[in-house]
Amino acid sequence: MAYVEINGAPADAGALHRVATGNYGHFTSMQVRDRAATGLTLHLQRLRAASASLFPDVPVMADEQIRSYLDHALRAERDASVRVTVVPGARGTDVMVSVSAPVADVTLPALRVRTIQYERELPHLKHVATMGLTYHLLQARRAGFDDVLFAGRDGLLREGSVWNAAFWDGERVVWPDAPMLAGITMQVLRIALQELRIPDEVRPLTSPGGMSAAAAVNSQWPAQPIAAIDETVFTGGDELTGLLRRAWDVVPWEPIS
Repeated sequence: MAYVEINGAPADAGALHRVATGNYGHFTSMQVRDRAATGLTLHLQRLRAASASLFPDVPVMADEQIRSYLDHALRAERDASVRVTVVPGARGTDVMVSVSAPVADVTLPALRVRTIQYERELPHLKHVATMGLTYHLLQARRAGFDDVLFAGRDGLLREGSVWNAAFWDGERVVWPDAPMLAGITMQVLRIALQELRIPDEVRPLTSPGGMSAAAAVNSQWPAQPIAAIDETVFTGGDELTGLLRRAWDVVPWEPIS
C-alpha cells in the first residue's frame, strides 16, 4: 500500500517530479488508526503556521480542505502512515498526501546515540530541506551508532534526527529548551502528562549528565528508549518509557472526517 494524491487527485509523474525538484515546502506526518489521528488539531495548526511563514502571499488553506484531502487519500484504508506536504502550486499552494502502510506498534530496541553540532535552518518548521540531518544520521550510523542528537553552537541540546528527546531526572520528564521543532507527539504527551499529574518541564540542557533515562519521541514511536548518548549510559529507561506510554494511552484520537 503506497500511493500519492495532490489536491485530491492521483499524482502523475509530472506533478511528482515538480514536487521532488522544487525543494521548497513543509509537511507533517502522522499515524492513522481507524481513520483517526492523535493531535490532528495540532497537525492542522502546524500546517497553517508553516504555510503563513513560507507562503506569506498565498491565503492559508482552510482546515476543512486539508481534512477532505486526507479523507479522500485514505480511500478505504482504516490504518495507515500519512504525510501531508504543502508545496508551491500554479495558483497558490498544492497539498500532497502520501499514504503508506501503518507502522507496527512493537517494542523497539534501545538506541545508541551520538551528539553532533548541527542546527537546522528554520528549526521551528518541519520543512522539506532535510539533507543536512540525513547526512549526520548516516554518518552516525557509519560510526557505529543508531542515531544522532543535535546540539547548537550555543552548546544546548536540541532534537534528534527525526525525533524530540525526552529525559528523566528521577522526579520529572525533562524536554530540552532550545530552538527546535516542537513535535506533535511531544506536544500531546506534555498535555497528557499534565492531565495525569506527572511532572514535566522544559529547561536548557548542555549534556545528558545527571539524567537517569532518555527516550526518542515522534509520531511513529512515542517512547523509544535510548540506551546511551555518547559516553552517558542510562539505567532508568523502563521508568521513562513506561510513563510516556501511560501518557500516550490517554491521548485522544481525533477523527479525520
